Amino acid sequence: MSNQPSLRITEIFHSLQGEALTVGLPTVFVRLTGCPLRCQYCDTAYAFEGGEQITLEAILDQVATYGARYVTVTGGEPMAQPNVLPLMKALCDAGYEVSIETSGAMPIDAIDERVSIVLDLKTPGSREVARNNLDNLRRLRARDQLKFVICDHDDYVWSKAQIDQHDLAGRVGAILFSPSHEELKPKQLAEWILKDSLPVRMQMQMHKYIWGDEPGH
Repeated sequence: MSNQPSLRITEIFHSLQGEALTVGLPTVFVRLTGCPLRCQYCDTAYAFEGGEQITLEAILDQVATYGARYVTVTGGEPMAQPNVLPLMKALCDAGYEVSIETSGAMPIDAIDERVSIVLDLKTPGSREVARNNLDNLRRLRARDQLKFVICDHDDYVWSKAQIDQHDLAGRVGAILFSPSHEELKPKQLAEWILKDSLPVRMQMQMHKYIWGDEPGH
């Protein structure tokens, strides 16, 4: 029996990055299985359970078949599996530009410093705001990004307050405001941001406008 680290994987696929600062770039996504959160707008509930236990070596071999420069580790909540840490280190060592999409409910301090963290701070509208580990905010660096999924105006006001309270503007690489898909009209969020001249980047999930909610994109 191999002693090599393994992880439970829902899927590994090649697509265009639909969000964040690398939006539009061909990217390999490694989607880990499992998540302790249950956000009401979650679009990857199929990753809550199941999956296949795959060795680190086999994951790297499959990622290499796509010939992409960028790799995103996602979930579920990828930080719920401790072996995600050696996975990200191995991907960085192999020369990939690596990012992780995490809820921030779990500590991020052990993540390899070469990895770009995209931390999704949970708004009240997610119904999981109590799960936020706010200590993570002080660990964010200039290469990292902070994401807010905005469900309504109350979420918008709450998110603005977090930016001020934690002095986030200019300290992280980008602050991303994303309208909850089919819950808040993008035009409405855009108007709020413009009215307040917020130092944020509005983003929409590009992959959903191309492929809808199909898994594997």
